[in-house]
Amino acid sequence: MLQNLKDNFMKKSLKERFLLFIGVLFFLIYLTFGLTIIFWEKLPLRLPFGYRIALGIVMILYAIIRFLRFFGNNNEE
Repeated sequence: MLQNLKDNFMKKSLKERFLLFIGVLFFLIYLTFGLTIIFWEKLPLRLPFGYRIALGIVMILYAIIRFLRFFGNNNEE
């Protein structure tokens, strides 16, 4: 299975591999940002607790939507 993923990755052009890397990077950035907003107690962002949770959940959902759309588009090509 891992060999198959590696072969598919190596078949992509340099541009496609770069865009894959950027897509995964931004997924991780948004996911980390959402989790940080939720769980970091001393966050230097003055928001009530309910708004912090809501903003964190929105960021995590946005990361998941980006991830699914990105890999959904890659499978069609």
